[in-house]
Amino acid sequence: MNKRISFFNVDIDLLTMDETLERISDVIKKREIVQHVVVNVAKLVYAQENNELRNIINSCKIINVDGAGIILGAKLLGIKIPERVAGIDLMENLIKYSTQKAYRIFFLGAEEEVVSKVVSIYTNKYPQLEVAGYRNGYFSDDEEEGIAHDIKQSKADILFVAMGSPKKEYFLNKYVDTMNVPFLMGVGGSFDVIAGKVKRAPLWMQMHGMEWFYRLMQEPTRMWRRYFYTNLKFLIMIFVEILNKKLVRKSV
Repeated sequence: MNKRISFFNVDIDLLTMDETLERISDVIKKREIVQHVVVNVAKLVYAQENNELRNIINSCKIINVDGAGIILGAKLLGIKIPERVAGIDLMENLIKYSTQKAYRIFFLGAEEEVVSKVVSIYTNKYPQLEVAGYRNGYFSDDEEEGIAHDIKQSKADILFVAMGSPKKEYFLNKYVDTMNVPFLMGVGGSFDVIAGKVKRAPLWMQMHGMEWFYRLMQEPTRMWRRYFYTNLKFLIMIFVEILNKKLVRKSV
């Protein structure tokens, strides 16, 4: 059963991690072609202003919530999201799962040193893992189509794309049919975390929805504008929605 709702005109699926993994397994078994996306506060806010990004998100067949802010904001509006499905956690679960199912994985994105280290880490941890191929994320627009064809030739079952937003969403949406990979997923900066270039927040901070703050502390110059702008706008969106609901109740 599809448990999808619209949250500020952006669709999200009310799925747990286990339900997401089950759905992905079914997708690969049936050889469907499914683009996956995770939604956090920043992406939700940008989607309010970027119609193309919003349309791409809403066209994805699996949309997870990867952000404590979304869960809290939804709760304030009376919407229960079962749990956060972090992109990096989903990726790691899928890699482990792939060793059991013999799924072939293609890794695309990040610097050459980073992506090659990610492949080395996972193949050492899971010797039975089938790597369909890998490539760094530094290429020109003219190279995109050739890379998409290379991925198709690899016969991958899963594609992980480690690029920023909205670049990865645009790339996947543009070449989803060309690549012919059953499950395609953007994983942002996850390769950098796995390779040890960037540290992930301690578990207690993840549990308390403070992972964004830990990232801000690591990259204050690059991240503060993004978090200040998107978090503030999201708070305003929630406040206005609560106010509108109260006004509607008073007028009834």
